[in-house]
Amino acid sequence: MSKIVSIIGAGFSGLSAACYLAKAGYTVTILEKNETIGGRARKFEADGFVFDMGPSWYWMPDVFESFFNDFGKKTSDYYKLTRLDPSYKVILPDNQYLDVPSGKEALKKVFEGIEPGSAKNLDSFLASAKYKYEIGMKEFVYKPGLSILEFIDIRILKSLRKLRLFSSITKEIDLLFKSSTIKKILEFPVLFLGAKPQNTPALYSLMNYADIELGTWYPEKGMYSIIEAMKSLALELGVYIKTDQEVKIVDVEKKNIIRLHTQRNYFYADAVLVTCDYEHFDQNILQKQYRNYSGEYWDSRTLAPSSLIFYLGVRNKISGLLHHNLFFDESFEQHAQEIYDQPTWPKKPLFYVCCPSKTDETVAPEGSENLFILIPIAPDLSDGECIREEYFNKIMDRLEKHTATDIRKDIVYKRSYGSTDFRIDYHSFKGNAYGLANTLKQTALLKPRIKSRKINNLFYAGQFTVPGPGVPPSLISGKLAAGLINKYFSKM
Repeated sequence: MSKIVSIIGAGFSGLSAACYLAKAGYTVTILEKNETIGGRARKFEADGFVFDMGPSWYWMPDVFESFFNDFGKKTSDYYKLTRLDPSYKVILPDNQYLDVPSGKEALKKVFEGIEPGSAKNLDSFLASAKYKYEIGMKEFVYKPGLSILEFIDIRILKSLRKLRLFSSITKEIDLLFKSSTIKKILEFPVLFLGAKPQNTPALYSLMNYADIELGTWYPEKGMYSIIEAMKSLALELGVYIKTDQEVKIVDVEKKNIIRLHTQRNYFYADAVLVTCDYEHFDQNILQKQYRNYSGEYWDSRTLAPSSLIFYLGVRNKISGLLHHNLFFDESFEQHAQEIYDQPTWPKKPLFYVCCPSKTDETVAPEGSENLFILIPIAPDLSDGECIREEYFNKIMDRLEKHTATDIRKDIVYKRSYGSTDFRIDYHSFKGNAYGLANTLKQTALLKPRIKSRKINNLFYAGQFTVPGPGVPPSLISGKLAAGLINKYFSKM
């Protein structure tokens, strides 16, 4: 009889791990708290509009391709990809904006028009970023971070200077560029890592390589197409997926979890993989003697931001927007300070608008637009309806100014989603949207462990552990955890 692995959570990391474990011959069951799978990448439909609830950027296409290749598949077996060109729009102060073109050569021409000499510097910057991407993805990202010995390798040691782990991305960009516009464009991708650029290791300029060289893509019918593809693969491999099954209690005997209890049933397990919120499981499900960390430890962590999101259905087309739109028309430094240094509701927030109906007519009724608007905010803020409405009107004033359109009069569907919802739906620690920030002190070995110290058969994956937050890292995290579980069973 094959060993039984129970996975808590049906997001990207849970589905990824389930596929690898099922392929290895284990009996795998995913227990999902909510009624639908996908975790933060769920979707919903309303009034003819189809909304991706969370992730909306498809970067690092090689990671997705690698995942499906591991099972003899291709992404094209499940969904069609379109490379966006322009990649995205950046809205700047004084009614200025820049459509960021797809590809290095086109971007060099744009940069040269802004700052003479910057095209040559972009070549230098991207050569370094490519090196970091190739080394980072091959040598660092796929390591579980359980021991310093994982990194005592001549190839890694030789690359440390070039990887610039102990410098910041801001310093690296400042050495090459003077234009504030160029700096904003190059600092933007590290926001996916959940920290201020000046606190993010220069290693992560690899994200610029992902942005500029590998491109910004869109999977037909939205990001949930990836979840559906992974579900299809998981079911083909024999994975059992149980929704509306929130794990409430675990039974531990001789330092092993033997049973998981949900509100509706119980499930036996020879190994358990937690891909839901790490802090919640560690602090609220496990008994104190089995916890990896203390409450003080969790409170000392630097979290990635939370978000206030608006999902809007608009009955007319809107000019002046691309698929992805970044409103950098106010001070980045002030907003970052209000997230990380002095947590408070931002006075003049930056925000992001995704309008997938510009690319995909299936996500909105004919002649309409689908808008996803996200404001990054500090974790653990109170977000009642009054404050949500105040911020809705703040950003709509600026969005309507940019588009020269009275959007509010054409809204036929509106839903908000904030810190409170993240807590309710995902038991999200302090209402965070994105896990831990990728600061130097929270990288690799310094992240919460992928394997429990107190329970032999307990493992973790997802945005709180290695390699970090984001969709591609979550796919990799599931693979890493599956590999450790396989190694655990092989030693029995």
